Amino acid sequence: QVQLVESGGGLVQAGGSLRLSCAASGSIVAINNMDWYRQAPGKQRELVASITSGGSTTYADSVKGRFTISRDNAKKTVYLQMNSLKPEDTAVYVCNTKAIAAGMFWPRDYWGQGTQVTVSS
Repeated sequence: QVQLVESGGGLVQAGGSLRLSCAASGSIVAINNMDWYRQAPGKQRELVASITSGGSTTYADSVKGRFTISRDNAKKTVYLQMNSLKPEDTAVYVCNTKAIAAGMFWPRDYWGQGTQVTVSS
């Protein structure tokens, strides 16, 4: 099995910064993409940023130029640096990865529990 644990959420004023971390653990054979999603109350879950095992990144238009996703493959950890935060960034941020666990032959999705990010105006 694969476990994901997020950290780094909190309350910040508009214009501020936060850095989220998500560490994967367990019997992991390989990790493919590592992604950050967010879900605000009353809204659908949104893909915020994604990074491949080779380091290629994609971002939602709403966060381009403000957020940066990165990963440390040795630590099996993905980060999300969030700058110039806006009230509309307020959401629960959830880590996702497509990974192959020991005993499996194909990747499957694993999800973290989520971390709350609140941006005050």
